[in-house]
Amino acid sequence: MDPGTRHRIRLSGGTELSFIRAGDAAKPAVLLLHGFPTSARSFRDVVPKLSRAAYVIAPDLPGSGDSDVLPAVSFTAFGAAILELLDQLAIGPRYIYLHDFGAPVGFHIAMQAPEQVLGLIIQNANAHRTGFGPQWAGTMAYWSQPSAENEKAATAHLTFEGTRDQYIANVPSDVAARVSSKGWEEDWRVMCLPGRMETQRALIKDYGNYAARFDAIAEYLARWQPPALMLWGRHDAFFDIAETLSWIQALPRMEAHIFDGGHLLLETHSAAAASLMLDFITRTDQ
Repeated sequence: MDPGTRHRIRLSGGTELSFIRAGDAAKPAVLLLHGFPTSARSFRDVVPKLSRAAYVIAPDLPGSGDSDVLPAVSFTAFGAAILELLDQLAIGPRYIYLHDFGAPVGFHIAMQAPEQVLGLIIQNANAHRTGFGPQWAGTMAYWSQPSAENEKAATAHLTFEGTRDQYIANVPSDVAARVSSKGWEEDWRVMCLPGRMETQRALIKDYGNYAARFDAIAEYLARWQPPALMLWGRHDAFFDIAETLSWIQALPRMEAHIFDGGHLLLETHSAAAASLMLDFITRTDQ
């Protein structure tokens, strides 16, 4: 199994992206898109197994991990950056893994070239209004009224404690005990680098623009019905469990698995997730 190697690539605007590459380029590609506050590091335990059947590309999104910060931050700009990465690597048809902030990036890519999508892997990724539980009230108020007071409430989680909560908030204690603190400690170190906190603040604001595209995303899913696999941590403190039903209704042939895990499911269930992804890719590729 190929654990992958780190590479850097310079985009046309001068920004450099860091990414993990593994597997045989002759095999179908799988693009792994991480969420907040992590990086491609979150896929460390699934890349080796996936590389058996796929050509794995796992980028650090701009301003995360070892990738540079973009001069103008939005999910559209992130999607354009990852599309340029795919073009430079001559990546054709691909599976797209959607997680958290990776979902708006992934949908930008998918909807630009829907015929290139071999399938979607959905892991605690929101694409419907049902994903917004009561905990989103402050953020939604910020989207509609971007005052300094509302911004403060919407970005209150951009702290060390809030970074840790992405890993263990709402997760049963015995499951949380399996999560290493190294993850959130590294994430917080990166977030404290120049330009990184500003990137996260901009993305929180721009997520409202992503939510405004939910109807267009629904039309895309209804028309194209891409093969799909859901892997969902049921104790997610950020996306309501009702979101899973919305996904199933949108993609009625989707294979869905609900795990006894949290928002960052791969921290505790990487082995099971990798096996399901490998089976999904192998089956749909045939």
